[in-house]
Amino acid sequence: MTATPVVDHPNYSLDLPPWLQECLIDKHSDSDPSEDRNLICRAFNFAYDLHEGQYRKSGEPYIAHPVAVASLLRDLGGDSAMIAAGFLHDVVEDTDVTLAEIEERFGLPVAQLVEGVTKLSKFNFSSKTERQAENFRRMFLAMAKDIRVIVVKLADRLHNMRTLEHLKPEKQERIALETKEIFAPLANRLGIGRVKWELEDLCFKYLESDAYRQIQELVAERRADREARIDQVTELLRSRLEKLGINIFELKGRPKHLYGIYHKMQRQQKEFNEIYDIAAVRIIVETNEECYRALAVVHDAFKPIPGRFKDYIGLPKPNRYQSLHTTVVGSNGRPLEVQIRTLEMHHIAEYGIAAHWKYKESGASEVYINSEDEKFTWLRQLLEWQQDLKDAQEYIDSLKDNLFEDDVYVFTPDGDVVVLAQGGTPVDFAYRIHTEVGNHMKGARVNGNWSVLDRPLQNGDIVEIITQKNSHPSIDWLNFVVTPTARNRIRQWFKRSHRDENISRGRELLEKELGKSGLDALLKSEQMQLTAQRCNYQSVEDLLAALGYGEITLNQVVNRLRDEVKKLQPVEEVEPESEPEYSPSSPIRDLPTSGSKSPIAGVEGLLYHLAGCCKPLPGEPIIGVVTRSARGISIHRQGCENVEKVSGERLIPVNWNPIDEQGRPLTYPVDIQIEALDRVGVFKDILARLSDQNINVRNAGVKTSYGKPALISLSIDIRDRQQFEYILNRIRNMSDILNIRRLNHI
Repeated sequence: MTATPVVDHPNYSLDLPPWLQECLIDKHSDSDPSEDRNLICRAFNFAYDLHEGQYRKSGEPYIAHPVAVASLLRDLGGDSAMIAAGFLHDVVEDTDVTLAEIEERFGLPVAQLVEGVTKLSKFNFSSKTERQAENFRRMFLAMAKDIRVIVVKLADRLHNMRTLEHLKPEKQERIALETKEIFAPLANRLGIGRVKWELEDLCFKYLESDAYRQIQELVAERRADREARIDQVTELLRSRLEKLGINIFELKGRPKHLYGIYHKMQRQQKEFNEIYDIAAVRIIVETNEECYRALAVVHDAFKPIPGRFKDYIGLPKPNRYQSLHTTVVGSNGRPLEVQIRTLEMHHIAEYGIAAHWKYKESGASEVYINSEDEKFTWLRQLLEWQQDLKDAQEYIDSLKDNLFEDDVYVFTPDGDVVVLAQGGTPVDFAYRIHTEVGNHMKGARVNGNWSVLDRPLQNGDIVEIITQKNSHPSIDWLNFVVTPTARNRIRQWFKRSHRDENISRGRELLEKELGKSGLDALLKSEQMQLTAQRCNYQSVEDLLAALGYGEITLNQVVNRLRDEVKKLQPVEEVEPESEPEYSPSSPIRDLPTSGSKSPIAGVEGLLYHLAGCCKPLPGEPIIGVVTRSARGISIHRQGCENVEKVSGERLIPVNWNPIDEQGRPLTYPVDIQIEALDRVGVFKDILARLSDQNINVRNAGVKTSYGKPALISLSIDIRDRQQFEYILNRIRNMSDILNIRRLNHI
């Protein structure tokens, strides 16, 4: 395609999409261009000027990226402000232009969108827990202010993922992992299926490249056979539907997305040849009534598989997705999924929240969250949790659960639908109805029968809550409720009703951990007050009460108190050698100093150990610190907080020896903890992934509790950081894994 020259830039050589060419031509025609076209063209020309001379890693002019983002937003039905923001989303970060100048040139709506996207670009969702939680909170506040912000960010991320091959492997993996964990689920929650599917496939390509290529080849090999089967089915259905006078907009087959096939294989522990429904037939008709009539035709032509029918028309998903799904046995005896929907439902399935703009008759964009609008229920809940959940890790866990987990649809006795997270119990249901219903809950009937309160509810259950005036929550409820709202309301009740008792219990917990001697002075100390503030409590009493009723854990309080004590102590008392004494069973292991080549170059013949505060791994820059204890030299990661407080004459340059005297790679012990769904075989699957990489397991432990995830502790031998990060990602990508982290022991 030959680019149409831009009048403002006669030397501009990059090919432009046709819609932008037309916009620029109209701008310079004799007739007056519309205000929207004028805004879009001015934004493009301004971005071109600012990015001139800048290039992407691929070598193409940088302006190609804003043009691609603006094109994606236009395809999603974005208004002129969104498309203009697509052109301008990087200018504040990459040039000297200010937001005030953008507002002056393009108006407040464009400036606010650019500001929101710029802030999102600075967030690091893989950083330390507290900073990560704060970034999430800010992101969702930006979304609540104007939902278009995240749509612009999704378009930006999608184009970056499409061009990810030009970056270094470690950066590819980091960006792909963040996209898989945060942005693909957000696209799903917003209902933008076309973005979600492509993001997931691109993440799959970079995070599991071997599996991606394998499934891609297997799908391609069976393409001819699959297309022949689909053609046979569609011809039969088309003739039957037309005989009944059903108006068909579309009737065709489509292969499922590669990541969807892979995820199903992992979830069901099946091989590719055991997954039969790798393609689906989609029928798009005119009305809701015709959807159900078409369903009857499908079930008459083919035998339906029991339990594989879902009515998302009668019970739409929270992201507004509607369709009828059924799986039938095809003419060749193989299962086939059929989806039936109207044209409007199809637009919503493809564009989600963007369909609200793309196909809205008035053309106006609703950008703010309406408190009565059900499609934003999930986002309102996230905003509520920001106020309720003070602990950063709990907030992040709840957030990811809400983004990823499937919902359960249950009914009140009056027939109203209540949406709960997977595993929700009658107690979660009660607090979803109203706080006072939960606080005065005496019991529950499910489908007319009395039910235990910790029973996970299933789709279609009819739940009746029995209340009594003098009933109140039980502290045991915290052991099985799954929704942050229920958990927080229970804690609030105990906080209000048993404050003195909670303070006393919190004090007792600290006494057991820190000892009784000197506790009174410690509770009145500046360090303790700072610890309370860091935990988001106004006073030490508030912190003790929260500890007493379980809002914060003892480990969190003690760890943050130790941090504050270290900060306020003189430098000489905070040096790395001032580590706690360890028992013989301590997980900190001294490294060998004789009998073999030393793993650390620069300390030959000397006693040394890996510092417990930062536990460095090969591949990470290290520094040695001469301690005043009998433990010799302490090996730290460069940049460790403890090292910064040590005088320069006590620092020794050291580095890693990659191999021993026989030329074999040296390995180092690393402890990890895995939180996984408690299913048969999950531990075996984890060990298989370690075995595939020839990783030795020194110690292993599994803790299980009814109705809760399994906690798996492993001590493994690792060559270097690259191998460690690779195996962590391999395990993390298993469908049953909820969380995985490296353990430090100080």
